[in-house]
Amino acid sequence: QVQLVESGGGSVQAGGSLRLSCVASGYSVSSIRMAWFRQAPGKEREGVASIGILSADYTAYADSVKGRFTISKNYPENTLYLQMNNLKPEDTAMYYCAADYLGGALLRSPNYRHWGQGIQVSVTS
Repeated sequence: QVQLVESGGGSVQAGGSLRLSCVASGYSVSSIRMAWFRQAPGKEREGVASIGILSADYTAYADSVKGRFTISKNYPENTLYLQMNNLKPEDTAMYYCAADYLGGALLRSPNYRHWGQGIQVSVTS
């Protein structure tokens, strides 16, 4: 059974950092492309970052997070990470781990088959 479980969210002041984790079960993170998405209240789900099968493969970032967020994989732990630095109030959202890329644009939510339950990130000014 495929399952994605996020952790590491919380509340932080602007300028602070958080690291989100997504533990995968049912497949190996080394065999699939994965991504992080986020959704703020009243807004559509947006892609944050995507990473290829191997960490050295092509990664993609939303313009709004380039230079501040880093996506990575830990193969022994079968975990996807999102390191978020210099957080801003506009980063406040529910963050979702996604896996099993179906093709097409890397940061479009319909292009991923499996999803975690989401975890809240709140950034206060």
